[in-house]
Amino acid sequence: MTYIVTLTPDQMADNEDDWLVSERFTKGLPTGLDTSDTGTRLALLVCDKRSRSANNGRDGVAEHGRFITWMGAVQRFNTVGPVDRSITIEPMRRCPKPVPLDGPDGILASLPSTYRAHVERALSESAGHCGMTTWHVLREALLRRHPELARYIDWLLAHLNPLVFNVEDAADRAWQEQKDAAQSLTRVADFPHSALSAWGRPASRDEPYLAGLIPDPVENSLIDHDVRAGLGGEAALFDDWRQRGDVRCDIHVLEDSTGRRLEVVNVNATPVESRLGTDMIYYHHPTHSFVFVQYKRLEPRRKEYRVNKQLLDQMERLEQVSRLSSKPARSHEWRLSPDACFLKFAHWRNGAASSTELAHGMYIPLSYARVLLEDDCTLGPRGGRIFSYERTVSYLIGSEFAELVKLGRVGTVGTSVEQLRDFGLQRAREGYSVMLGFETSNETPRERAVRARSRSAKKRPKVNSYSPPTSQQQ
Repeated sequence: MTYIVTLTPDQMADNEDDWLVSERFTKGLPTGLDTSDTGTRLALLVCDKRSRSANNGRDGVAEHGRFITWMGAVQRFNTVGPVDRSITIEPMRRCPKPVPLDGPDGILASLPSTYRAHVERALSESAGHCGMTTWHVLREALLRRHPELARYIDWLLAHLNPLVFNVEDAADRAWQEQKDAAQSLTRVADFPHSALSAWGRPASRDEPYLAGLIPDPVENSLIDHDVRAGLGGEAALFDDWRQRGDVRCDIHVLEDSTGRRLEVVNVNATPVESRLGTDMIYYHHPTHSFVFVQYKRLEPRRKEYRVNKQLLDQMERLEQVSRLSSKPARSHEWRLSPDACFLKFAHWRNGAASSTELAHGMYIPLSYARVLLEDDCTLGPRGGRIFSYERTVSYLIGSEFAELVKLGRVGTVGTSVEQLRDFGLQRAREGYSVMLGFETSNETPRERAVRARSRSAKKRPKVNSYSPPTSQQQ
């Protein structure tokens, strides 16, 4: 099904500020409307300006009619009561300009009568839908007059039909972990979860996850000029990494209307078959603090990880990273513990997942992992050590970990950008896939805490995103 939701101008005005940030809208469906999980599951949001009261003192006669103003993806079908249903549309994007449906130049006039009747039937209720054949005809008409909508449709369909990862394949496992690291960064830095989610397999198995990113249709990189024009002449901080011969680096930048900026850097230096795993590094430049996460995959059936020499060696090396941290001298440098390095023992229910869903797993601080390895709770039946949900009591889940990082309660103190760059390159050369997030802003520590604690989407700023051009594009 392709859903069509019709709203008045006032309803649109009441919701648009929230949609720009939350990217989510839940809409009740008329009783009895078929909610079969079939077809595209796209949603077209239509603003109905036909009534005289809708235009008085607002838009004038020139905008009389119905207009497609937003597009989205129907991610969930909800049961409200014994017979009532609703749909959750997420993510959503505003069309570059309203698409008229009515009048001689409107989309409806270009449709054959049978299909025009199907669309009109869907428009007659506050929410309706049309089948695949009607959608194909409608899509053809939309793209014939508005070809710019193709990238909106492709981006939304990528969210609705995420690729299934083959967990038996080394490249897919690496991309699956890097995807989770990228999505963790957007949560930690408080940017839209959809920003780094639409994806297709890169041409080479050795390329980073970001190499397959399907661009957000409203990002600045789609404008025909160098991205530096969007950056005001400022190059991405890690831009020089893309010119190195010893690593493969892809960069994506997110920026909100306040100037807060997240540079996401995905770098590999070794063939995928020889990689040791995935690292996530988040650096908050205003406080010169970074947090490190090393991914480990739980055995899928028993959700266990058997400790081996490789893990013990990696833990010893990570403990050296903690020594980079200075003693806190100011209030915002205080941490709950000196831990800045975590192990994420992750598992995926299967190869497929929602495009914005994080992997389930346990975030364990390095010092706590040491305690566990000395405790009988992790002792296996044959004398080995095992990490699992049953044996580990005080782990963090993804939302708890993200909240601590957002509030600056964990992380190094006084670490420099140069140390970050050296550490990131070192990890890539050692055989890890590295997903690094570098956040800059003019926020004070107090302003950062207030934003992190805010639960109102309408209080959060609008976000833009763009990708630096690849070396082939320059």
